[in-house]
Amino acid sequence: MFDFNADWISFVICGLATLFLVGEILVNVKGIFAILGLGFITVYFSSFLDPSMFFIMIAIYLIGMLFIVIDGKILNDGTLAVIGLVCMVISVGMTAPNWVAGLYAVLGVFIGGAASLLFLKVFKKRKMWTKITLYDQLTDEAGYSSVNQSYKLLVGKEGKAITDMRPTGTIRIGENDYSAVTQGKWLEKDTRIVVVSVDGTRILVKGKV
Repeated sequence: MFDFNADWISFVICGLATLFLVGEILVNVKGIFAILGLGFITVYFSSFLDPSMFFIMIAIYLIGMLFIVIDGKILNDGTLAVIGLVCMVISVGMTAPNWVAGLYAVLGVFIGGAASLLFLKVFKKRKMWTKITLYDQLTDEAGYSSVNQSYKLLVGKEGKAITDMRPTGTIRIGENDYSAVTQGKWLEKDTRIVVVSVDGTRILVKGKV
């Protein structure tokens, strides 16, 4: 067990632990950062806790990290990430011997996590994150489209309503059926239509005069 006499040591240890553990999630360094991060966080918890509480608190901390990963890889709405961050903050804050050391530890978590983003400028990014970062989103400016290209080709095409359009309904162009919406007017079934515009998969049509 280690003995930390200075409260600010909590900031250093928790900051380095979070820096390397989040860094391991962000970049591919073959587990080196994970080993360093686990080493630092183990030192922190083992310095202030007996064995029974040690395993509980380190589990809460790591579960928090897991929630952040799940949110980033699957959900992408921030809910689990916030819960995960709260778990990490609670685990390091409650472990500290006093409120000053706890405050330092919490600051270490936030600053270490933020600083880990710098690793993205140095090391190869993990493939699992390429689909959820802004610079990897497909855009028209990059020569791609975020919408179905086949829908864009429908602009100006003619077809007919195969259901009543009130103002939404189903149209048929060629041999394909699509959900569409009119410009606010109701159209009866079998009315001839023309596609005015496409926004994503939303097809705007009007009756053909």
